[in-house]
Formats: sequence, structure tokens, C-alpha cells
Amino acid sequence: MRKVFLFMDTIINKVDAKGRVSLPSDYRAIVKELSSEIVCYRSLSAPCIEGCLEETLDKLATDIENATDFFSETQDNLTNLVFGDARRFTFDSTGRINLSEKLLQHAQITDTAVFVGKGRKFQIWNPQNWQKEEARIRAEVLKNRPSLNIKREAE
Repeated sequence: MRKVFLFMDTIINKVDAKGRVSLPSDYRAIVKELSSEIVCYRSLSAPCIEGCLEETLDKLATDIENATDFFSETQDNLTNLVFGDARRFTFDSTGRINLSEKLLQHAQITDTAVFVGKGRKFQIWNPQNWQKEEARIRAEVLKNRPSLNIKREAE
């Protein structure tokens, strides 16, 4: 049976003056088990940072290639914004990563960051922006009450 690794929970951590922030311990355990680094890039749809393992980004590259024409403007735009912006981060002996000024500015992060688990990826938010976004998401979900058709794998 395959072991599952998912980024979960919402965790608030301090950011120091140099832009260093501790990756939550549960997240760090996943990264240490599967890799030695994470990849971060500016979100295409929100004022936050997207983070994942490189294998998740590899899957995204395959999905983009399969869904778009190789020389299309759509593929060029997506790959430029994601892969042209992505950067690998290793953590130091205390579990911190040093986020770039470009990422911190995009997410409007100064002294505190909120890590939000999203399964195979996670996001890093400014606490006030996350609070507003979470309220918006909850209102939308309550209004639309989605249902999921979960397909189970054959055992």
C-alpha cells in the first residue's frame, strides 16, 4: 500500500527581518521523507505564495503540455508565470527557508506568515489576507453546497 503525504492544517509562523520563516514541522517531515527541498512561486490567482514538492511541479508541467499545444500562447504564458517564477528552497538546520523579497512582496508578508495546507501543495499568506480569503471561501461553499463524487480505487 502506498503511503500518502498531504500538506494539511493552517499554521502561523513568525518571519524574521531577513525573510526567514520556519516551515511547519509536519510540512518539513513530508519534505524530508520525499525530497530535500520545496519549490515556491507567486500564486497566479491570489496574493499568496504557492509551495510544493518538485514532483508536483513535474506533474503540472506534464498536465500543461497535455492540455495545450506545445507552441501555444496559453502554454507559453502558464510556463513563463509558473516555471519562470519558481525557485527551489532548502531549509536550514532550524527548519527555516529564506523567502525572496519578490515572494514576500507579492504575498504582502512582513513579520507573520500563515501556511495553509492544500493536499499536494500549500500556500503561504499574509494573516489578514488569509482571514478575508477564508471567510470568502466559507461563504461561497455554504452558498453553493458542492457535492463530491469520490471514486474509490480498487483494493
